[in-house]
Amino acid sequence: MKQIPLSLGPEPVYSFDNFMPGANAAALAQLHALQPGAPPVFLWGPPGCGKTHALKALAQRWQQGGAQVGWYDADTPLPWELPANPSLLLLDDCDRFDAGQQHAAFTLFVEAATHGLAVVATGTAPPVDLALREDLRSRLGWGPTFGLQALSEAEMRAVLRREADRRGIFLADEVMDYLLTRFARDLKHLMSLLDRLDEFAMASKRAVTVPLLRQMLTDGMSDEQAP
Repeated sequence: MKQIPLSLGPEPVYSFDNFMPGANAAALAQLHALQPGAPPVFLWGPPGCGKTHALKALAQRWQQGGAQVGWYDADTPLPWELPANPSLLLLDDCDRFDAGQQHAAFTLFVEAATHGLAVVATGTAPPVDLALREDLRSRLGWGPTFGLQALSEAEMRAVLRREADRRGIFLADEVMDYLLTRFARDLKHLMSLLDRLDEFAMASKRAVTVPLLRQMLTDGMSDEQAP
């Protein structure tokens, strides 16, 4: 029987310190300058381009300053209610909101405007192109909108290397090449693979290599196919 270790590695850290801006410096500057009562900011782009990381980094910064933050995404169960004394409203992956969540998000927007809260939201496309109720879509597009650009290969390598170093993993160039040539260059997916690889290496008591990565993927496929 294979021994699976508890997840004892460091938890993912989402901060502006480890957010690779790449071509997204303007969006990052807008978030740094965000103040209560400012027009809402909308970030859009494909999965893995850093939208959720940016929101979590923003939440961390405001919370460290003593502010209360309301966070809502498609996995947040209804009803949605703001904290007692909020300063920041965050709506992640708005394109995934169902009808009930869209109604709740619109209600939160009205409350945010009434109380002068800062609002930042994300989606896979600009607000005008999202399949949402019109009143919510128009409010999401009131303020600055930024399309986040995916990282270049060099930037992607730097992020993976930094995260591996933080976990104490030696990530050889051939392992990095394998990850970047055989999988979608979606940073969220690649980070998930790195998590799995870290745990698999600990369970196997082996160094991280391409053969170990292949074995992990093969074992994973076998587990999925098992009855």
